[in-house]
Amino acid sequence: MSQETKYTEDNIRSLDWKEHIRMRPGMYIGKLGDGSSADDGIYILLKEVLDNSIDEYVMGAGKTIEISIHGSKVIVRDYGRGIPLGKVVDVVSKMNTGGKYDSKAFKKSVGLNGVGTKAVNALSSFFRVESTRDNKSASAEFEQGNLINQELLEDTSRRKGTKVSFVPDEIIFKNYKFRSEYVEKMLKYYVYLNPGLTIVFNGEKFYSENGLKDLLSENINETDRAYPIIHLRGDDIEIALTHSKTQYSEQYHSFVNGQNTTQGGTHLAAFREALVRTIREYFGKNYEASDIRKSVVCAIAIKVMEPVFESQTKTKLGSTDMGGELPTVRTYVNDFLKTYLDNFLHKNTDVAESIQRKILQAERERKELSGIRKLAKDRAKKANLHNKKLRDCRVHFGDTKNERNLETTLFITEGDSASGSITKSRDVNTQAVFSLKGKPLNCYGLSKKIVYENEEFNLLQAALNIEESIEDLRYNNIVIATDADVDGMHIRLLLITFFLQFFPEIIKEGHLYILQTPLFRVRNKKETIYCYSEEERISAIEKLKPKPEITRFKGLGEISPDEFVHFIGEDIRLDPVMLDKDMSIDELLSFYMGKNTPTRQEFIIDNLKVELDIIEEESK
Repeated sequence: MSQETKYTEDNIRSLDWKEHIRMRPGMYIGKLGDGSSADDGIYILLKEVLDNSIDEYVMGAGKTIEISIHGSKVIVRDYGRGIPLGKVVDVVSKMNTGGKYDSKAFKKSVGLNGVGTKAVNALSSFFRVESTRDNKSASAEFEQGNLINQELLEDTSRRKGTKVSFVPDEIIFKNYKFRSEYVEKMLKYYVYLNPGLTIVFNGEKFYSENGLKDLLSENINETDRAYPIIHLRGDDIEIALTHSKTQYSEQYHSFVNGQNTTQGGTHLAAFREALVRTIREYFGKNYEASDIRKSVVCAIAIKVMEPVFESQTKTKLGSTDMGGELPTVRTYVNDFLKTYLDNFLHKNTDVAESIQRKILQAERERKELSGIRKLAKDRAKKANLHNKKLRDCRVHFGDTKNERNLETTLFITEGDSASGSITKSRDVNTQAVFSLKGKPLNCYGLSKKIVYENEEFNLLQAALNIEESIEDLRYNNIVIATDADVDGMHIRLLLITFFLQFFPEIIKEGHLYILQTPLFRVRNKKETIYCYSEEERISAIEKLKPKPEITRFKGLGEISPDEFVHFIGEDIRLDPVMLDKDMSIDELLSFYMGKNTPTRQEFIIDNLKVELDIIEEESK
C-alpha cells in the first residue's frame, strides 16, 4: 500500500491576484498559443485593453483609437474620458475593481467582471498605463503585475484619454508572434459594430458607415450572393443576412455588446429559430428548417444589460434576458425578426422570391441526397469510425459542451506510420487523429453528392460534424499533418480544395492549419537541435562544432513518438491557411485546381525562378 500523503495547514496557501492569473492563465484568457491562431492569448490581451477604449466610444467619449504593434510591444491609445487619476493603479492591479460595476457609467459594456486589464498586466513582462484628464496626468509601470514606478503630473498639455502599453511575457507565451491578419480582422469587427469609430493600426485606418452590412460585403463576394444583403436595425439589435449561391452550410458572425461570440449562445439560437418561423409564416409553407437555413450567411449583433457569458473569454452568451424591463433574448429576437424581416419581404418581393428559390433548391437537393446520406451514415458505422479512422480526444467523451473545446485539435494524417507516431505522442485530452488512406480525390467542380459517395470525405465530414453548420464543429483547430515532400504537398492541396469547395467557412473562420515538422535533426552528445529549414540547419551545425550528427527526416513516420511530442506540444509550429482577400474562392480553385495547365505551369516556373534567385543571393 502506498504511503498516505500528508494534508496539513502547510498545504494551504493563498495566492495574490497576479500569482493566480500567472498560475492559471487559461481561466482568464483561454488557451495560450504562439499567435498562429486568432483565439490565442496574445490577441485576447489586446482585446481586453481595446474593449475598454471601445466602451469609452460607446459612451460618447473619443471617436478615434490608435494602435501600434511593433515586434512584441503593443500600444493602445484612446481619447476617451481617461481613468480617474487616483484609481489608475487600482483598476489595473486590484481584482473586482472598475467603473463598469456602475450601470449608470457603462450601460451595455463588454467587460463587467473587473478582470480584463488585470490579466493583461499580470501576463506581461512590461505594462504601462497612462491616464490624462483635466490637464493632469497619472501613470504606472509594472513588471509581471508588480508595480515598479508611478507618477502624477499636475500640468500637461496632452489630450485626455488613456494609453496602455504592454509586452506579453515570453515565459507565458512562448515563441509568440503577432499576425497582422488576425489583428486587422478583430479591428474590422470593432468598426463594423461601431459605425463612426475610426481605428488606426500601424498607420492604416479602419472605418465603417454601414455596420454589419459592410461585414457581410467583406465576407461574401457580390457574385456569390443569391440576393442583395438584407440589413435590419433596431434599438439593441442589428442583423445582416443573405444566402450564398455556392456555400452549402450555414455561416454566422455573432456579437454581444461588441464581443465576437464565436461559439454563439442564446442570441444566435434565437435567431436561427426566429428565421425559420418568420419565413414559414411569410410564405405560409411548413418548409424544413434545414432547407430555410441552408447556405445562409448572417451577422447578428445585440446589446444586453450586464451579459452573462459561459467563460471569461466571452465567446458564448449564456444570458436568457435582455436586462431591465426588456423581454427574454429569445422573445426579443423573435419579435424583431417577425416585424422587421416580414416587413422587408413584403416591400421587396424580388428578394422574397430569391429566398424561396433557394429554399426549393435546398429541398430538391436534400431529397436527392437523402438515400445517399443514409448509405453514407451506414458506411460510417460499418467503418467503425471512432476506432479506425478517428482516434478521438477525451474532451469529447461525455459532455460535448466542455469548455476545453477551444483547445481541441484534429490532426489529419496520411499513412499508418505517420498517424501512429502522432497518436502515440499526442495529448489524449485535447488532440485527436484522423487517418487518410492514400490521396484524397480532387473535388474541384464536383457537387456535395461526392462528399457522401467518397468514403474519405464522408468519414472526415462525420468526424468534424459539419454536415449542417460549422456551429457544430467538434474541433477548434484542424491541422493537416503530411510529409514535407511532393506527395505530402499534393495531399495538402487536395484537402484544402475539399474545404474550399464545400466548407469555405472553416478557412474563413481560421480553423485550418498546416503542421510544420522539422526537416533535420542536428545533435552531438550534449545537445539536440531540430531544424525547420536549411538556414536553421546551417546555424545548428555552426553552434554544435565539431562535426555533429545530421539526420534528414524524409517523412513523419521516421520521427519517433518520443521526438514527435516536442512538435505537437507547447512548441508546436502551425501555419494558418488564409484566403487572399483579392481573389474569390472560385478564382482560387479555378487557377490552382482547374484545367488551365499552361497558365499554371508558367506561374510555377516564374515563382520557382524567384525562389532560386533568393537562395542564390543568400548563399553569396
